[in-house]
Amino acid sequence: MKTTLEDTELFEHLMNELKAFHVGASVESVESELPETDSLASSVWIIDDASVNVKVVQTYLETEGYRQITGFTNPLKAVDRLLHETPDVVLLDVMMPEINGIEVLKILRSQAATKHTPVLILSASSDRDTRLEALELGATDFLKKPVDRVELIVRLRNALTIKAHQDRLEQYSEHLEKAVRQRTADLVASQLEVVHCLARASEFRDDITGRHVFRVGRYAGIIGMELGMTPEEAHLLELAAQLHDVGKIAMPDAILLKEGKLEPEEYAVMKKHCALGKRVFEKMDVSQWSAFREHPTLGSELLGSAQSPLIRLASRIALTHHEWWNGAGYPLGLSGEDIPLEGRITAVADVFDALSSRRPYKPAYPVSKCFDILRENRGTQFDPKVLDAFLNRREDVIGVQLEYADMDDMQ
Repeated sequence: MKTTLEDTELFEHLMNELKAFHVGASVESVESELPETDSLASSVWIIDDASVNVKVVQTYLETEGYRQITGFTNPLKAVDRLLHETPDVVLLDVMMPEINGIEVLKILRSQAATKHTPVLILSASSDRDTRLEALELGATDFLKKPVDRVELIVRLRNALTIKAHQDRLEQYSEHLEKAVRQRTADLVASQLEVVHCLARASEFRDDITGRHVFRVGRYAGIIGMELGMTPEEAHLLELAAQLHDVGKIAMPDAILLKEGKLEPEEYAVMKKHCALGKRVFEKMDVSQWSAFREHPTLGSELLGSAQSPLIRLASRIALTHHEWWNGAGYPLGLSGEDIPLEGRITAVADVFDALSSRRPYKPAYPVSKCFDILRENRGTQFDPKVLDAFLNRREDVIGVQLEYADMDDMQ
C-alpha cells in the first residue's frame, strides 16, 4: 500500500507546483475544465482461463457497483481485443494455456495505449521468481487466490485512483501546453506589432511610406536563406533587419532631410545613428553609456546583453550595418568576419534599397545600375560571399521591389 500513497502524494505535489505557474489563463481555470472521473464506470477486464474465477470476481465487482466488466477465459481473444479497445484496469491470471499471464503483461506494456494501464495479478502461485518477473514488467499489485472480496475491492479502487490521477495529470498537461501555445502566439503577435511600429517610427523621419524597412528586412531574409539559414533563422533576421535604422529617431531633421551632400560635421552626426540605434535596445546606466561613447570598441563587448534573441540580433545590426568588409566603415571600424554576419547581410540589403529608392539627395537608380554598383564594391564595402548570395536571388529581390514599391519611385 505504500506505493499507492506515495504516488498519490506525488500527484498532489505536482499539482501544487503547477498551480504556481501562470501562462495568461490561470491554472485554476485550466484545471476546472478537466472532467471529473467515476471509478465505478471504469472499464475492467478479467482475464482468467477458469470461468468460475471470472464469474466470482465479476460478482464481487458488480455487487460493489462496477458497471463495465468484461471477462475473458481465452487470453488470446483479450489480446486481439486490445487492437480496438483499451481497458482502465486489468485483473490477470498467471497460469493459463496457450499464452500465460506474463506474456499478456509483456504485450500490455509494449503497447502505447496500455503501457501504464494498472494490472493486478491474480495467482494461486507463490513462486518468488514469477512475482519478481511480473513486478519488473510493471505489474501494479498482487492478489493471492482465492481472492478476498474486501481486499480485491480496496486494491482495485486504489489502482483506479492512481490511474485517474495519471489521466487527469496528462489531460492537465495537454491543457497547459495548449494555453502556453496560445500565450506564446499572443506574445509573438505583440512582438511583431512592436517591431513594425518601432521600425516605422524610425523611417517616418525621412520615408513617409515606411516601406524601406520592410524591403530591407525581406532582402536580408532572402540573403539568409541563400546562405543556408533555416526558415526560422531567416525570419528572425528579417524582423531584426527592419530595425537597422532605429537610431535615426535621434537625428536632427536638418541633417536627415537635407537635400544634397552632407558637410563633414553633419556626416559625423549622421554616423552616430548606429550607436544610438544600439542604445535603444540595451539597458545601460549613465556610466556605461559614457564609456561606450568614449570607447567604441566596448560596443562589441556589450553585444548580446539583451535577453531577447530578436533584440540581441537587432542591436548588433543597428550597430554594424555600416561597417565595411575592408575596415573603412563606421562606427567601430570592424573588418572581415569580425563584423557580425547579420551586419554584413543588412549592409548589402540597406545599400541596395538606398540606391534603388528616391532619397532627398538623389533619384531612384535603375535596378541594373544598382546591381552594378554593388558589384563594384564587392570585397571592399561588402562581404563577397554575402553579396554573391544576394545577386543569386535577383528574381526574388525584384519581386520584393514590386511588392513594396513606393509610389514616388514609379515613373
